[in-house]
Amino acid sequence: MTSGGYDPNQYPQGGQPGGYGQDPYGQQQPQPGYGQQQPYGQPGHGGAPQPGYGQPDPYGQQQPAYGQDPYGQQQGYPQQGQYGQQQPFGGVQPADLGIRIGARIIDQLIVGIPLSIVVALILGSGNGFQIVGGALISLAAYGYFVAMEVTQQGQTLGKKILGLRVLAPGGAPALTPEQSLKRNLFVVVGAIPCLGSLITLGLTIYIMVTISQDPNKQGWHDKFAGGTQVVKG
Repeated sequence: MTSGGYDPNQYPQGGQPGGYGQDPYGQQQPQPGYGQQQPYGQPGHGGAPQPGYGQPDPYGQQQPAYGQDPYGQQQGYPQQGQYGQQQPFGGVQPADLGIRIGARIIDQLIVGIPLSIVVALILGSGNGFQIVGGALISLAAYGYFVAMEVTQQGQTLGKKILGLRVLAPGGAPALTPEQSLKRNLFVVVGAIPCLGSLITLGLTIYIMVTISQDPNKQGWHDKFAGGTQVVKG
């Protein structure tokens, strides 16, 4: 001990009073933790108290939790359907190729079998039936599809049985005569003598391919009619 001077035994850590976290008069100074109020109520001895992450603000505002936007919007990945997701046509589900083929087969049976019997009874089974009968059946089927799509809210009997309907361009519930005539034009091609059935078959295959490849299940005939579409419901 030295009189009136500095005693090194009194301050063993470096011999200097007031080390970090210590008061020069021997009192421990509190150190603020993360999210706790700074000494004297100020961060860094010079500002308003700062709230911790996710802790209530001293002024009554809730701090955003992890993964939330400061303005109240949830952060994260985009919802399904924003990028590259197919959206239903007008709020309804497009019909797949398989069920559409089923409806077409039912319609062909409903129209084709009775007409074939009637024409065979009238013309017999010779060349007259092959030429005239094929043309009559194609014309009758053409008229059937147009009449049903225009007057029955886009539903032929086959589509009604399987729960399908045809929407006009823009989502209207029924087609205009012009739209339906264009849409079913490939059917009447069968009335062409000799080659008509082959042409119709080729067009039918092409329509099936375009339906399967289109994201909205619209075939070539749908786009030719201005954008019609077969949907469920």
